[in-house]
Amino acid sequence: MKDLAMQEKSVTLPDGRVIRAVTAGEGPGPLVVFEAGMSAPGSSWIHTQREVSARYRTLSYDRAGYGGSDVDPHDRTLDRIADDLTALLDALGETAPVLLVGHSWGGPIIRVFADRYPERVAGMVFVDATLAEIMSTRNAKVAARFFGFMALLARVGGKGLIKRQTFRNGVSAEISAADVEAMTRDYATARAMKAGSREAAQISSALPVLRRVQEKGTPDVPVVCLQAGLVEKGMAKWRPLFNQYAADLMDAAPQGKMIVVEGAGHLIPQETPAVVRDTVFSVAEQLP
Repeated sequence: MKDLAMQEKSVTLPDGRVIRAVTAGEGPGPLVVFEAGMSAPGSSWIHTQREVSARYRTLSYDRAGYGGSDVDPHDRTLDRIADDLTALLDALGETAPVLLVGHSWGGPIIRVFADRYPERVAGMVFVDATLAEIMSTRNAKVAARFFGFMALLARVGGKGLIKRQTFRNGVSAEISAADVEAMTRDYATARAMKAGSREAAQISSALPVLRRVQEKGTPDVPVVCLQAGLVEKGMAKWRPLFNQYAADLMDAAPQGKMIVVEGAGHLIPQETPAVVRDTVFSVAEQLP
């Protein structure tokens, strides 16, 4: 596949904050927008973005407080994050329908965007995306404390431990050492973990929003949900329920489809990136 250069851009939002965005690719079809999970910078998509950009225009970015993006002085609520995604696309002049790809907490973000602007959505790919049914106020508090601990660990030189904890199932051999380094450069930092902790602190307030947009459903566009098939430590009870909730949502979606990625844990983009790439291609190929 043709390898097109990744171009880094500094985009200024209406309130003056600067967001680091990375674009790549050219050609017809919708812009493919990658939304990362909680505590993850835009570079967590670097391998997949490069491969998808061989056929389509692509965009990844650092949410506020991650990597090269300014910290947001306001609470990082789900609505606020969706505001930033909208402002970023507007600033880039991307008002045509886009294909949204969201991993983990990126799933709720693209759901809110799609709920607000169904006419701006060409298709959606959820990658083990967070659902209201698997979250709780207790889980939110645990997540915020966890990221706070990881921030402390990063400050005292524990970046290697953060990397091992994060990629506990390993990383696909398809992803180069340079790309793994790029992914962890902005991830295994106190800054990223603090940003993750700030987002986690708003999970409880986000649950009513998430329940509402899940109940309303996705726009009438092609939608695929990739779910982890590997039952990781601590997920023996929750993984079957998680996947069933996701299946129910896809059954209710006008053009929904669910795929269980056998052998992959939560970090599907890093463990089995080819599945994500091929799913994005399959959705894009269905679009006019």
